[in-house]
Amino acid sequence: MVVCLSAVPALDVGGAVGTDPGGAEREPDRAGCAADDRQHRGSRSSSGSGRKRGTPRQGFGRSRGGFTTKIHLRVNAAGLPMRTEITAGQTSDYLGFDLVMADNLPEPSVLLADRGYDSDNIRKTMEVRDVVPVIPMRKTRKLRVAVDRRLYRLRNLVERCFNKLKNARRVATRYDKTAESFLGFIDITSIRLWLRHLST
Repeated sequence: MVVCLSAVPALDVGGAVGTDPGGAEREPDRAGCAADDRQHRGSRSSSGSGRKRGTPRQGFGRSRGGFTTKIHLRVNAAGLPMRTEITAGQTSDYLGFDLVMADNLPEPSVLLADRGYDSDNIRKTMEVRDVVPVIPMRKTRKLRVAVDRRLYRLRNLVERCFNKLKNARRVATRYDKTAESFLGFIDITSIRLWLRHLST
């Protein structure tokens, strides 16, 4: 079986494939091989391009770390998880704050968070709820607000809780396809931390 392949023709002035810039038609490069007269002026993108449907709904998204899921976590003074939520990897921390700081849980007296949660809206919301926000200012802020560094050191309770949760392989490396399944296993791991704490 003989397959005849012709060279890719140059683009014409209109952007279509098939003619030379000068307007002269290309001759077949090999004897017996007809030139491909198909034009690509109205071509469309391939069906495989673009994002897949349903991806953000399952908590998957693109971030600096790649294809990831972001876990939002609220812990108490003992470093135990109070509420967990997941969003796509590119989701802003502001949305995560709204998810975990719903007012159906006991109000904290102090909110410790990193500078990813530094916004006027979050600070005003906490002040209305009589909660003291201890959040470092972003570098782009012109008006600086001092932070109690002794209190802010306690934010490592969140990082330590994340470390305990990620001891479970299914949390550290997401194997679950659906967001409900993944979040459910995070909740199971959180319950184990609570049981371990209450049994000591």
